[in-house]
Amino acid sequence: MAGQWGTLASVKGRKVLAGAVTMLVCVAGLASAGGDVAPAALHSIEHADLKVVALGDSVASGVACRCTAFPRLYGRLLAARTGVSVAVDNQGVSGMNSAGLLDQLKHQDSGLSEAVKTANLVLVTIGANDFADHEDEVTRASCTPVIPGSCVAKELSRLPANLHQILTRIQSLRPGAAVLLTGYWNVFKDGQVARDSYTPAGIEASFALTRAANSAIADVARSDGAKYVDIFGPFEKPGLDATTLLASDGDHPNAAGHLLIAETLAAAGVPELLTN
Repeated sequence: MAGQWGTLASVKGRKVLAGAVTMLVCVAGLASAGGDVAPAALHSIEHADLKVVALGDSVASGVACRCTAFPRLYGRLLAARTGVSVAVDNQGVSGMNSAGLLDQLKHQDSGLSEAVKTANLVLVTIGANDFADHEDEVTRASCTPVIPGSCVAKELSRLPANLHQILTRIQSLRPGAAVLLTGYWNVFKDGQVARDSYTPAGIEASFALTRAANSAIADVARSDGAKYVDIFGPFEKPGLDATTLLASDGDHPNAAGHLLIAETLAAAGVPELLTN
């Protein structure tokens, strides 16, 4: 297993503030400071250039915000807190679902695959669009997401399988790359837009589906060596109206929302880089 980020930075002899390192490496199970350095990490640190690649849907790409999307904000935080220059390649695609992302990664020469091949750290935000065709059914409360055989049962069963293959493919393309896998605050609309558009029962059904999807994402992350990053908690914190974090469509983050996601990713810590 790879060593801590503090150790990796010392390969270059860069000075890193102790508090910053503590925040970025507080992930359970990190190897000792004398551990092996993953080849992918060593190459980039030696060249003072850590590459972050973001994969996912319109949340990652920054649709509706007209602002800097969270992957680049995260890159800036990572650079500031480690003293290592960070390059960010945002490959988020509006409308992308887990099956589409998997298909792109299966093609060795696709743009997404090429980007992952040179990544040290991969951010993945995917899954909400898997349920897009059922938004009306769920938010009209005519479909109970957590009931077996519901309108989204097939999608909920396919999501973990797709995610597992996505993470496996990332490791195949870039052995040793660290992966941060995010959940969602809501797979559909939220805040005032949701309150204006959905019934109370529909809003609860939307949250139920979101919790089920997040649970599936978290389970795959734990089983496949990725780091799950909860976005639901920060967006749905008691006393906070998610409207303040969303663009006018109620479906995508605004500038404040993207900043919160970036800060949440940074606070979650940088996972160790895996080696076989």
